Amino acid sequence: MARPDIPCLEGYPEYDVRWAWHDGPLTPGLTCVFRVKNEARNLPWVLPPMFEAVQHVVLVDNESDDGTAEVAREVAASVGASDRFTLATYPFRVSRAGTEHLTTPPKSVHSLTHFYNWSFAHVRTTYSMKWDGDMVLTREGVAYLADLSWQLEDSGAVVAIPRHPLSIVSDSEAWLDLGYKFLEPWVYPMGPEFTFVKAFEWEVREFPDSSERIVAPEGLCVELKWLDADEFAHWSTAGDFDRARAPRKAREWDVYTAIAAGRAEEVPGLVRIEAPSGVHVIDHVANSWLPRAERPLVRRLPSWAPVDV
Repeated sequence: MARPDIPCLEGYPEYDVRWAWHDGPLTPGLTCVFRVKNEARNLPWVLPPMFEAVQHVVLVDNESDDGTAEVAREVAASVGASDRFTLATYPFRVSRAGTEHLTTPPKSVHSLTHFYNWSFAHVRTTYSMKWDGDMVLTREGVAYLADLSWQLEDSGAVVAIPRHPLSIVSDSEAWLDLGYKFLEPWVYPMGPEFTFVKAFEWEVREFPDSSERIVAPEGLCVELKWLDADEFAHWSTAGDFDRARAPRKAREWDVYTAIAAGRAEEVPGLVRIEAPSGVHVIDHVANSWLPRAERPLVRRLPSWAPVDV
């Protein structure tokens, strides 16, 4: 067997990282990579539009106990995409973002850095996209990514995509955060200059300074936040966010605590949305409300908030 590019610290050969480009040219196209834990509730909204938008989907299940893997298989089959779907299992506890991540060696199977590199080592296309199991593409988002996937070939460009957090109160009510610009790079070429490295709070994907930065328009994606779930379980110290290094998480915490306390109307930029009878609020926002909303969507950007593009 060929020597791995990143051997894991614990000595498990099947969880070493070996990049696919060593086996020959990668196939043109875009692969979406999900790293998920207990996302069964979200996947029926998340996966179908993504299968429309990209050439392949890789889903890495990290010790879910809610049937995430089974739901993913069922959704892929229901939309006729089983042949464009790769399901993998990562059976290790991954350190939470923040202090736990900081103290975990980057080549350990428990590190976010190794977990991400191992997940992306399953990609066989020239481009890949990091995506979360709670992020739903709108119809505009599907069209944008489907069109972009073939245009990126050989460009070396990195694409940043805005997302809009949607805090779900019930099947018919939610609060959409349009008071903060949630923007970060999601789409990258595959290659040795585009791998994950350890940073302070979380993993970071490297890319050369020469890479063109493309910023996608607003309104392509909503990020589901369920008030009856622990949306901060992947953080070592939820609520104790360094506002200089993690301003997005600080904003999410402020929004969550305000809605939970019944103070949502006091937060600038939060918009209450009520769905029509018989329509789930997620479908209403993604398919009707956002496409019709006046642009620009995000009108307020605090002067202290960096934008990662």
